[in-house]
This record gives sequence, structure tokens and C-alpha cells, in this order.
Amino acid sequence: MTAEVSIEGGTRLTPHPLRAAVLGEVHARPFTPLTAPRRILHFAFDTMGEAARADRAALADFCTRRGIEPLKPSAKHHRLTLGGATLRWEQHSEFTTYTWELPAPAGAPFHPSAASLAAPMAGLPQPGPLLVALDLHLVADGENTIAIDRLFDRASLVAAENTEGDASFATDFQIDAGGFVRILVIDRGLTPERAGALVQRIVELETYRTLALLGLPEAQRLSPSINRIEKRLAEVADEMRRTEKLIDNHRLLDELTELAAELEAGAAASLFRFGASRAYNEIVQLRLQTIGERKVDHLPTWSSFLARRMQPAIRTCITTEERQADLSQKLARAANLLRTRVDVELERQNRDLLESMNARTRLQLRLQTTVEGLSVAAISYYVIGLFGYVAKGLHDRGVPIDTTLASALFVPVAVLSIWWVVRRIRKKHIAGVE
Repeated sequence: MTAEVSIEGGTRLTPHPLRAAVLGEVHARPFTPLTAPRRILHFAFDTMGEAARADRAALADFCTRRGIEPLKPSAKHHRLTLGGATLRWEQHSEFTTYTWELPAPAGAPFHPSAASLAAPMAGLPQPGPLLVALDLHLVADGENTIAIDRLFDRASLVAAENTEGDASFATDFQIDAGGFVRILVIDRGLTPERAGALVQRIVELETYRTLALLGLPEAQRLSPSINRIEKRLAEVADEMRRTEKLIDNHRLLDELTELAAELEAGAAASLFRFGASRAYNEIVQLRLQTIGERKVDHLPTWSSFLARRMQPAIRTCITTEERQADLSQKLARAANLLRTRVDVELERQNRDLLESMNARTRLQLRLQTTVEGLSVAAISYYVIGLFGYVAKGLHDRGVPIDTTLASALFVPVAVLSIWWVVRRIRKKHIAGVE
């Protein structure tokens, strides 16, 4: 399929790179016309990561060895005809389905057994862990009424008619001896196209129902951890009210950080699973709305049964996710409060330390001033003494000078000079430090 648009005159409009893919997605999984009687065996496998690529390679090799239509490299679905059976392969984001459409002889439903009909699956390597094994039998509404309560477990039997009343479908969602969930669809005048559409929607409903419930074990696994973190958070919050010492606040902050890390690890690990469960549940509800249901013989409809049995599990997943988000916010608020207290306490300690340093600095300045005064006096004493020796020497040589008076007059000069020199030196050192 080309995504280009041609205009008269030879002009072509360049399409968006994804236009062909977007347009093709609408027709990616068309309904297959079906006529009763028909047997549908549907398998869904978990193919996350490398398993999907290995499964694609295995199917491509399967097609090549049998000389049938090859699998395109980018195809998400493929249809093969093998003798009287038809295989429809579809690859989704986290699972891959194999759907076999097999001719069914007229007679009692679900005979022969699905285990005997599933033999062709042995020719393909299992792509991953099995999630869904479905045995759907499409039968025509004959003269003899089919007693569905004898085919299924009465305790969990659900049945309904479609809106137009030209088909009914029943199941008990139980696994039979061969490991298959059995669904009976009775054709009361469906066209092949409408029969194919109804069967595909029922198959998708069972597939997505199973996938949606994968979130419940994850919620149950996380629940004890969330309960413990909630309890410990309450204890830490109560302890915060009585704690004032910095070392205790640090201890509580470290514990809150560990709790937050544990919670976020669980939330990150379950993010995809819970999101997928919500999405699959929405698909299930859409399929039920599309099919439309009317009660049959006072039996529960599929919608009412799933509302009682499936929705509590989905609600558990949603509630667990909400608890994780709410608890994460509470841990963040408590950690911020503790961090603020620690910062305030550190600032108080820094203030006390600065005040102590200022006191020591003032003391040092006083000592320095005292030492400076003593230094001026001592140096002046020695300088005046040296001047006295010079004056006496000159007097002994005959210079008319009064040594005592000269020394006395020199004292203020010496003291002031030495004080000025010492002050200049101290100012230069201070300027150098700044």
C-alpha cells in the first residue's frame, strides 16, 4: 500500500513517514468469515523482550520450510492455510497469539477433545509461557436444544444472547481436563462475517480478561511491603515529634530515605503491570459493550459475572497503585520536614561555631595588641640603649654632648618611630591576607 497522493498533472504529495502504518493499523486484524460448525483453538503466550524476536524467527522458518506465504519482517499478523486448518498469528506488545480455525463435525459440542485437535501446535516451538488456552465451538442451532448446563459447571455458568438475538454464547471460565477454557457459541442465523466478528470479540474478551488479571498477583506481592512502610512511616512521624537532637534526626532521615527507595523500587517494577491491567480491563468492557448481552434462562450474563469476579481484582490493582502514589507523597513530605529540621540545626551549630570563632579572634586581637605594645617597648629599650652607647662614644671623643639629655630626648623619637614601623608592617600583612 502506497501512502503517496497523486494529483492530476503528475504531482505527488509526500506523505508523513507513519501515514502508511497508521492507515494499515485500522485493517491490521480483519474479521475472518466463519460458518458453523467450526472449532477455534486459541493460544496466547507471554513473549516479552527477546522471546518475541525468537518467535518471529521460528514462524518465518516454519513458513520457509513448508513453502507457504513468508512472514514479512515488520508484520504483526500473519495468516496461514495448512491443509483443512487455518492458522492466524498475531504479535502484540507483550504477548503473541496462535489461533487455529478447524472444521468441526456435526454432533455433540467439544467432541473430539481440544487436546487431540491441537496436535498442529507441536510443529511450532512454544514461544513463551502459556497464558491462554481457549477451545471455542461454533455450532448451528439445530432441532435438538443443547443443554448447556450439562456442558459446564452450573455454579459458574454464564450465558447471554447478542443484542439481535441471532447468537448465544456460554462458558463457565473453568479449565477442562486438557487445560482449555471452553466457550460455546450457538449460531441462530448469523452471516459468516457477523459470526467471524462475534467469535473474534469473544476470543479477545477471554484473552484480555486473563491478561488484565495478571496485575492481581503483583498487587498481592506488594501489599505486605506497602503495609509495613505505612506503619513505619506513622511510627517515624510520631518519633519526630519527640526528637530534637541532630543525630536522631539524621537517623530518622536515613530511615525515611530507605523506605522511600523501597517503595519507589516496587512502584517502578509494577508500573507497567498495573497500567496494562487497566488498559486490558477497558478493552474487556468495550468488547462486552460491542457484543451486547441479553439474559438467557435467568443465567448470569458475562458482564454481571465479570463485574462480581473480575472487577474486585482490577480495583485491588488500582487501589495498590493509588496507595503507592499517596505513600510516596507522604514520605516525601516527612523527609522534607526532617531535612528542614536538620538544616536548621546545622545552621544553629554553624552560628555557634562562628560566634566561638569570633570570640577567639577578638581574644587573639587583644593578645596581638598586647604583644605589639610589649614589642614596641622592648625594641625601643634596645634602640635607646644603642643610642646611649653612640652618645657616650661621641662624648668620650670630645664632642660636647650631654649623653643623659640626648638619650632622654631620643626616647620619644625612638618609641614613635618603632611604633610607626611595627604598625606599617602589621597593615601590610593584613592587606596581604585580604
